[in-house]
Amino acid sequence: MSIRKRTWEILEIADGDDHTSRVVDFTLFFLVGANVLAIILESVPSIHLAYKLFFHWFELISVAVFSIEYLLRVWSCVEDPDRINKAGTTTRIRFMGTSMALIDLAAIAPFYLQIILPGMDLRFLRVLRMLRILKLTRYSSAMNVLLRVLHKERQAFGAVFTILLMVLIMVSCGIHLVEGHIQPEAFGSIPDAMWWALATLTTVGFGDVTPITPLGKIFGALVMVIGIGVIALPAGILASSFSEILRRRQQEFRLSVKEAMEDGEISDDEAYELDKIREELNLTEEDSHELRSQTQKELEVAKKYEVAWEKIAIQDVEGKATKQAEAPLEKEQEQALDQGGHDHPYCCPHCGSKLRDNRFK
Repeated sequence: MSIRKRTWEILEIADGDDHTSRVVDFTLFFLVGANVLAIILESVPSIHLAYKLFFHWFELISVAVFSIEYLLRVWSCVEDPDRINKAGTTTRIRFMGTSMALIDLAAIAPFYLQIILPGMDLRFLRVLRMLRILKLTRYSSAMNVLLRVLHKERQAFGAVFTILLMVLIMVSCGIHLVEGHIQPEAFGSIPDAMWWALATLTTVGFGDVTPITPLGKIFGALVMVIGIGVIALPAGILASSFSEILRRRQQEFRLSVKEAMEDGEISDDEAYELDKIREELNLTEEDSHELRSQTQKELEVAKKYEVAWEKIAIQDVEGKATKQAEAPLEKEQEQALDQGGHDHPYCCPHCGSKLRDNRFK
């Protein structure tokens, strides 16, 4: 295995019994959490003055580690199985444009911005440094699912926010028309009215600005009802997408269980592979056990039906074969009945025995 490929495997989420990768994951996870805590404490003036030197060196060490991590990820990204057949330069450029790579870049950018622009506001840089918390999404399967949902439903969310913007403008115009002449400081212009419209549509309702006329109150009540429906749209999209992803993961795990049980039982190696798949799909052990039990029952029922249908098919084949074998004899017997036999018009042409009048009953 090349050094570059091993570097990519170590930096990615630990797979199975890769202890080195697990140590690196835990170290980076701990470092990100410590950075977030340090940024929070550094915002307290008394703590910042007392531990200014510690915060300075901790920032230098963190930026150094995050910078090395970012460069190594860009260097080794060509070993990603999904990108391995593409050109190296193109692969690295595309990797640098991915969401996780941009988050890694944002984690170190404030430090270099402070060097390039030494006069920048420290509070602004502190807020930018807080973006390092987004690096935790790499180690959180729930956040990964959320990012997948947002990417998958980006067109639906775009349509929803477009509708929300249109409703926001219409509501702002309406409340400006109804209350503008009564409360010119709050609804005197459409931009001023947008604050109340947004707070009402999102069902927040701060109460700092409210309609006072009867018509304005009726209009406000209608906006509240409309706001419930508008805000429910993205919530429904998120819920349905989460359910769909969970269903697909469960289906994928059940297919893996079926493949493992093709020989009638699950070996130790197959159980180990199933456990790895369970961790990759972020399924709990309880879900895994339940899905395995359901899949096993389905296979047992399917096997019973398969055996039953095989018996029916064998009986049908045997019945057809018997009929085909008896067909020539029956035909000869019918001819003997029509043409006559030896001593009796109803005798068998082979043995000479007398046939019954009702033929084959």
